[in-house]
Amino acid sequence: MRYFNLSLLILFPVAWFAPLLRAGFLPIFGLDEVSVITGLQSLWESDAALALLVTFLAVFAPYAKTIGLALLHWNLLSPRTLPALEVLGKLAMADIFLIAIYIVIVKGAGMVTIETAWGLYLFTGCILASIWVAWRTGKTPRRA
Repeated sequence: MRYFNLSLLILFPVAWFAPLLRAGFLPIFGLDEVSVITGLQSLWESDAALALLVTFLAVFAPYAKTIGLALLHWNLLSPRTLPALEVLGKLAMADIFLIAIYIVIVKGAGMVTIETAWGLYLFTGCILASIWVAWRTGKTPRRA
């Protein structure tokens, strides 16, 4: 479990830079790839408050949870912190729902083309894996 969790410390940054979706105005003009990082860059230019929220949900919450779980696995953090770490993981899922809502709304606009990309699945998988690791950690008896 320890090493699976540590692999998320590598996979999360890959997922942040991986293309989540391809978007464009009509398919004939080509599609631009959007990642968590490029989306955040655009968001910081237009709405700093929303960008701060999304940065917390997409970057800080999942990474802090993964680091916290690693510390917990090596007995460097109290098991009493596990409920707080689980909340961080659930907050990170909110970002996935924001992306899904965005895709549904934009697809309904008609003249815009949206295609999901492999990074969306990687990012979702990392979040779900992190939730699973926290769940398994809570079920595992603690070693002294």
